[in-house]
Amino acid sequence: MSDFLNAEQLEGLDAYWRASNYLAVGQIYLKDNPLLKLPLSLEHIKPRLLGHWGTTPGLNLIYTHLNRLIKQHDLNMIFIAGPGHGGPAVVAQTYLEGTYTEFCPSVECNSNGLVRLFRQFSWPYGISSHVSAQIPGSIHEGGELGYSLAHAYGAAFDNPELIVACVIGDGEAETGTLAASWHSNKFLNPVRDGAVLPILHLNGYKIANPTVLSRISEDELSALLYGYGYDPYFVEGDDPMQVHQALAQTLDTMVVKIRGIQLDARRSSRSAPPERPLWPMLVLRTPKGWTGPKFVDGHRVEGTWRAHQVPLADFQQPAHLCQLEEWLNSYRPDELFDADGALLPEIAALAPTGHRRMSANPNANGGVLLRALDLPRFTDYAVPFEVPGSQRAEATRVMGTYLRDVMKNNLSASNFRLFGPDETASNRLDAVYEVSAKAWMEPLEPDDLNLAADGRVMEILSEQVCEGWLEGYLLTGRHGLLSCYEAFIHIVDSMVNQHAKWLKTAAEVPWRKPVASLNYLLTSHVWRQDHNGFSHQDPGFIDLVANKKSDVVRIYLPPDANCLLSVTDHCLRSRNYINVIVAGKQPEWQWLDIDAAIRHCQTGIGRWSWACRDDGDPDVVMACAGDVPTLETLAAVTLLREYVPDLRVRVVNVVDLMVLQSSFQHPHGLPDRTFDELFTCDKPVIFAFHGYPALIHRLIYKRTNHENFHVRGFNEEGATTTPFDMAVLNNLDRYQLALDVIERVPRLHDQVQSARSRYWSTMEKHKLYLIENGQDMPEVLNWQWTPVAARN
Repeated sequence: MSDFLNAEQLEGLDAYWRASNYLAVGQIYLKDNPLLKLPLSLEHIKPRLLGHWGTTPGLNLIYTHLNRLIKQHDLNMIFIAGPGHGGPAVVAQTYLEGTYTEFCPSVECNSNGLVRLFRQFSWPYGISSHVSAQIPGSIHEGGELGYSLAHAYGAAFDNPELIVACVIGDGEAETGTLAASWHSNKFLNPVRDGAVLPILHLNGYKIANPTVLSRISEDELSALLYGYGYDPYFVEGDDPMQVHQALAQTLDTMVVKIRGIQLDARRSSRSAPPERPLWPMLVLRTPKGWTGPKFVDGHRVEGTWRAHQVPLADFQQPAHLCQLEEWLNSYRPDELFDADGALLPEIAALAPTGHRRMSANPNANGGVLLRALDLPRFTDYAVPFEVPGSQRAEATRVMGTYLRDVMKNNLSASNFRLFGPDETASNRLDAVYEVSAKAWMEPLEPDDLNLAADGRVMEILSEQVCEGWLEGYLLTGRHGLLSCYEAFIHIVDSMVNQHAKWLKTAAEVPWRKPVASLNYLLTSHVWRQDHNGFSHQDPGFIDLVANKKSDVVRIYLPPDANCLLSVTDHCLRSRNYINVIVAGKQPEWQWLDIDAAIRHCQTGIGRWSWACRDDGDPDVVMACAGDVPTLETLAAVTLLREYVPDLRVRVVNVVDLMVLQSSFQHPHGLPDRTFDELFTCDKPVIFAFHGYPALIHRLIYKRTNHENFHVRGFNEEGATTTPFDMAVLNNLDRYQLALDVIERVPRLHDQVQSARSRYWSTMEKHKLYLIENGQDMPEVLNWQWTPVAARN
């Protein structure tokens, strides 16, 4: 059988691969003498050797062959590097394509540019050893493993002409997120979506141990991947020319199959829904650290864990210096670069040009493609009522009707999807099913509801996969929202950390355009998980988010449905943020009409005049953030009217949590003067908070009146009990808040003992009624806000 590549093609591919490997080794080791015009000496080598060689030659091999594939088939393709520290390879490729120089003109395509390219890598204030937002063509931060495949599928959704080549390291393949992400192919519709080309790169080792998938038999691995729904193709070897031939032919076969799947599905889609195809994927087995030193100090390096990072590190030994020089010269740089240090034209011509370069593809700079959503007027969905506290509503159900029409208005643009782990209906957002079902490519059974191949609601019971899909979708220029039970959003803590770092870095890169914000709706929250109990109670995600850079994060705690509408509309319009919205799904009293809600949300905080009493010079400020804390605060206000009729009370509600920080700490922070006007400089503040109390103290520790803030919130107490008893268990209930006021207003000290007795008597009554009747006391169940009586 004749070779797939002729001699000229084979020689060209190998030359391009050698050039990229040379540049990768240069980045790890050299700070000068980039083309070895002088004998290599210690002064040419970096004092701190940081970087990872082991995965680099495999990544370079794949990227080089994908370039050939793009040119051969005129493909629209982007590249995702899953291996954690593949930076040397991807940076080398972007430089060879010319894109790096276009974005960073100081890194020229000559010897001076090579010095800058090499010196900046893993150098103070340079670039990192993984693929970050600084690198053209990247949508994936390679610093933490496991997210590449979910990102790849998110990028492919609603991108019918795009192929996402995703390299998965065999160490990365051991992570839980990646293991679940294989199932993403069950949600990829070949009619309207692009394709993902997974490339499992088996080089055998992690940092110090063999990898699981590299040691099982090919039959077992093939069965595993087939069970995931893939048609695996295998290429392996350590002879470069043989691997080039096999890899080129295999990739060509796979692309033809991908195009055939799409063509067949798109031709037949008018007559029948598409069936889920068996998508091709590649398993590439090459030695770790291939083409590097085979032995160092008598130990085998190539093909072992010793090749993972820096194979040669002790240059006090002259032998290591000689080995490094031999290693660099083994790529024959004089055959690759001209006298000025530019890549030879005939080699450079092997790469795609323009936007066909993976490093210049607009999909990898999603803000370039981003189109604003066509949003309906959120005011049309408002809950009408005459006076505060006269109407109940399920806030997220109201939000669901708005999201339904967001989806409807943007169906033709195919740029909005709703993501969540099997909870859309549970979270009361099921109005969206009136417009679009859940994506589902498997056969349907008679009792199945709201499932369709063309669905735009993405549900899989893996928060990590939903998160990864959404991130990939956003970073390629689309919009979305993820809804999740509040306690379980912690599963994606690390992913959110990485996305926050991506946004921070991207904002500092001038050519990166803003992308749509990462929007979370956290519901089924801590205060209304009484039936599920302690396992479902944790409001700490907002603590994690509050730690991030103020330029990136926003946290909203709308007290009712109309505020939720206003906040949601704002978040869907925003760019380059992580927006966290926490809202309940149970029927609750509504406080602000839509006009008042808009004003309140625009400011982020406000004095609720209708709930205040003679508060020109208040005895106490009662503050609240969150729907249940707001309810309990207002109920406490009504109790205090009875307990202390002449008490002067100010009620302040917080919807934008970050307004509590100083204005020099967060863009939304209130100026000190405004904060002091709201909370006073010396009066007690009883603050009922949705989450852990320490967060409020951390946000306000620089404020004048901080010492007088007494914060009630979640104290890690929970059980299978009633909604009100959840508040009691955590000392957030109305009776406790009223007692807190009496204990902290100086002129009421003579009432403290009687107030405490009343409190404990009420608690005893509450517990007895609860155990006997299985529900809360009538005065709690039937409580309703009554307006403050006018007084002279």
